[in-house]
Amino acid sequence: MTSLIDVENLTLSFRTDEGLVTAVEDVSFSLKKGEVMGLVGESGSGKSVTAKALMQLNPGNAVYDPKSKITLHAEGREVDVLSLKKAAELKIVRGGAISMIFQEPMTSLNPVYTIGEQIAEVLRRHQGLGTRAAWSKAIDLLDAVRIPNPKARVNDYPHQLSGGQRQRVMIAIALACEPKILIADEPTTALDVTVQAQIF
Repeated sequence: MTSLIDVENLTLSFRTDEGLVTAVEDVSFSLKKGEVMGLVGESGSGKSVTAKALMQLNPGNAVYDPKSKITLHAEGREVDVLSLKKAAELKIVRGGAISMIFQEPMTSLNPVYTIGEQIAEVLRRHQGLGTRAAWSKAIDLLDAVRIPNPKARVNDYPHQLSGGQRQRVMIAIALACEPKILIADEPTTALDVTVQAQIF
């Protein structure tokens, strides 16, 4: 079976005032359809940096070693992820074949928009849905991640939800575009044990 993504010799450093600081060194792995893979390591070992590299989400001071290669197999073709530069090119990985659930939903959700608006925006931008269809699917997604009374809660702002509910909204956003690969970057870190079990 062909892999969904191949990471080969990923070495990534960051430009700093003190020079280049290596965050990830010579990491290689492949992920096939239906597989679950975990990256384990102590805090600061490069897990999040590796995950963000798959979508080119690391900051502008990131420097990839020339030997580094990330190949995404999507839409019947091979995509050299690290060669993508423009926003239009990156759509295949960002909100396309790959989605990510981030650690802290309060820094990822926009406090001035309702959760429904934030989910619907993803659907309009990446799925080409109209306003009404996107809103309806946003409600369906909230229901799928077990937000109670989704028709009413779709109009809530992030601060009106509990931590566990905000994380469920992040999961709904990540699932909205039906990605081939879902990255979960410690999605239960700030949640109590009972809510962690529900999220898993």
